[in-house]
Amino acid sequence: MKNLGEFIKELRGKESLRDAAKRIGISHTYLDTVEKGFDKRSGKPINPTPETLKMISRAYNCDYGELMKLADYWNEEDITEEKEFQAFANDPELERWYRKLPESDEEDVRKLREMWEIIRRDKR
Repeated sequence: MKNLGEFIKELRGKESLRDAAKRIGISHTYLDTVEKGFDKRSGKPINPTPETLKMISRAYNCDYGELMKLADYWNEEDITEEKEFQAFANDPELERWYRKLPESDEEDVRKLREMWEIIRRDKR
């Protein structure tokens, strides 16, 4: 299995460090350090923040969960939950329903939460 730095370097391909870093929104020296996996001055391992990984994910249109897993922030269960959430969040029908939620009374929202917990529990 690839490590995070190798994976990011592969995403970058032949694009220069400077161009890639500009697109991501980080410095080229930091991107180089992330790809190498350690800070060459201190010799210590480097692990980008989840926010930096989100920026890389957006720049390369790659799976954020995979980056989080490679960086040891998430495990398989976390990735599954994130994918389920993204599927939910990107469903236009559910989005229309969600927009109406603030108009609902508290009791309806409470019932909805209970139903959601039952659904989640049944999936496990």
